[in-house]
Amino acid sequence: MSMIKRNLKMQNKIEKFTLKPLEDPKFITTARAAYEQNGIKKSWEIVKAHDSVAILIYHTERDAFILVQQFRPAVYMNNHDGMTVELCAGIVDKDLSLEQIAKEEIEEECGYAVPVEKIVKITSFYTSVGFAGSRQTLYYTEIDESMKVSEGGGIEGEVIEVIVLPTQEAADLILDENIAKTPGLMFAFMWWYARSTNGNSVTGR
Repeated sequence: MSMIKRNLKMQNKIEKFTLKPLEDPKFITTARAAYEQNGIKKSWEIVKAHDSVAILIYHTERDAFILVQQFRPAVYMNNHDGMTVELCAGIVDKDLSLEQIAKEEIEEECGYAVPVEKIVKITSFYTSVGFAGSRQTLYYTEIDESMKVSEGGGIEGEVIEVIVLPTQEAADLILDENIAKTPGLMFAFMWWYARSTNGNSVTGR
């Protein structure tokens, strides 16, 4: 059994799961786009969603990544238990810099207070391009236990488990199809290994 499976402790009992029409949406809107491409009339169903930030967090004293696990209804709907392993992340819905939003998410979800200047941009990319096309900006930061201010777990009803994954386990997680995870997490791990293999510093672009 992998280290990550041994570390998962969250009890998650889902009952009375139903699908209903979306009314008064708070985070997304749906639409049908109509356009012409090379003179051919076309249409496409799309979702307008917030952009987001995600952070690869490396714990220097533990030689481990700090990740989060949470329940995702959309994954549950597609014949899975709904539990996903992800980078610490959050939507861009505040009038703050992306780095400041990343700082808040790290503290709320994972319980570490990180100075904004220690949050380094890796790159940005578009997600769910077939129906949403929102942009995610990926960051990297390093922490130690002196920066811990709480147990994390999210706010306002969020149920988030903080996971400590040794770096030597990350490669196995990338290809483990039994653990639901995001492409952003897999890309971040591959970025880490590429930088480490090339002997470059992982604290800057």
